Amino acid sequence: MFPIRDHNPSRRSPFVTYILLATNILIFLAYYPAASGDDYALAAVWQDWATIPRNVSSGADLHTIFTSMFLHGGWMHLAGNMLFLWIFGDNMEDAFGHLKFLGFYLLCGVAADLLQVVADPYSPVPVVGASGAIAGVLGGYLLLYPRARVDVVVIFIIFFKTFALRAWIVLGAWLAFQLFGGLSTPADGGGVAYWAHAGGFVAGVALSLPYWLSRGGPQFWSATQGHPPHPPTPTPLVRSRVPVVRRKGR
Repeated sequence: MFPIRDHNPSRRSPFVTYILLATNILIFLAYYPAASGDDYALAAVWQDWATIPRNVSSGADLHTIFTSMFLHGGWMHLAGNMLFLWIFGDNMEDAFGHLKFLGFYLLCGVAADLLQVVADPYSPVPVVGASGAIAGVLGGYLLLYPRARVDVVVIFIIFFKTFALRAWIVLGAWLAFQLFGGLSTPADGGGVAYWAHAGGFVAGVALSLPYWLSRGGPQFWSATQGHPPHPPTPTPLVRSRVPVVRRKGR
């Protein structure tokens, strides 16, 4: 199950979201296609730019807390992160403004990496990905628009169906999965930085609180009922063009 769009249009062009999408994709293309078949080349990239908790805990390579959020471990890792940023980033940028959203995104990414370091300070496993920063975007979105409608695709083997669910269900389930993963696996996440995701999410909620409070806090929810403060994007169902073949009776 994964989201494909929300029904929450942004009122201005999300330039920073576009720039972040392009930056992540271009950086990935700059190193991964050439290094993916060479373990030594890829390890050299991680050594210089990924967050390695053991190094950061000793006070070395502190710049990697920032640079690691622009690296990805594979095509699907990149695609999944960019999909979430595309769906939810524009609304947070719309709420905060361009520069404040950029600061928000970067701070969430740094907070995510720091929590992963605290969770396993002696790990030699590199931590990469925009997941922590994007988790912050999800946390802020949940605080501001808990009842926004999000279309998710549920895939079961060869069958799939699209459902429109409330944001609090989609994002709440996502957070629960991260917490379950973090508590049920070793600190290094077995390849997934669950605590980085959870840390970014919490940072996103905390950093969004001033905006929420400036709009009245609980009164903001009362006024909007948790919906976006503007009409949702209309997404009418398209009738299938495939003809229906009826079974003949005997």
